[in-house]
Amino acid sequence: MSVATVISDWSAPNQERARTLLEAYPERRSAAMPLLYLASLEHGHLTPAAMAQVAELTGLTSAQVQSVASFYTMYKRDHVGRYLISVCTSISCFLMGADDVLEAIEEETGTPDGTTSSDGTFSVEHVECIGACGGAPAVQVNYELVEGVAPERGATLCRWLRESSPEVVVTDEMQKYFGGVRSFDWGITETVGAIAPVPAFGPYGSTGEESA
Repeated sequence: MSVATVISDWSAPNQERARTLLEAYPERRSAAMPLLYLASLEHGHLTPAAMAQVAELTGLTSAQVQSVASFYTMYKRDHVGRYLISVCTSISCFLMGADDVLEAIEEETGTPDGTTSSDGTFSVEHVECIGACGGAPAVQVNYELVEGVAPERGATLCRWLRESSPEVVVTDEMQKYFGGVRSFDWGITETVGAIAPVPAFGPYGSTGEESA
């Protein structure tokens, strides 16, 4: 059965991306994780139907695909807001006040940890180490990193997201206005960022260019 037949309800660009991803791996089952991200972008989260489609595309069972989707926390199986705000609360960030940052973000967005706001703008979560211990406390917006975030700046970041409603969130832009101490000096300025609560990656079609 062709890719287009299996995912006929997906957009034409995402059908083509799925086909390209499958062709990139000698074994189709190896494409399961990239396809789950692509399905997340298509539907806003991983629906049961989308997971069944990924199983059919890769030759895995539905149970195998669901086991992957339920193991990795970056796969969301419930509705996610337009901006997914992830606050690291592992030891380095915790010691630098991550709980206060999380509380400030919860209060500003009206969204308790682990939930999505009623208007669908925000989802808020605490996460384990995101590899920015030297820049603690660290926060991600749609997996775009901001380091050295103080509680008041975390709240300001949320107000900016609500009021400016950026189509693309770019880590360098957010770091400039809302961040603090970084793990190390970053290299070339990045103008490409995430357009949805899915990691910004070209083959997923989840990237966009920062507006001038």
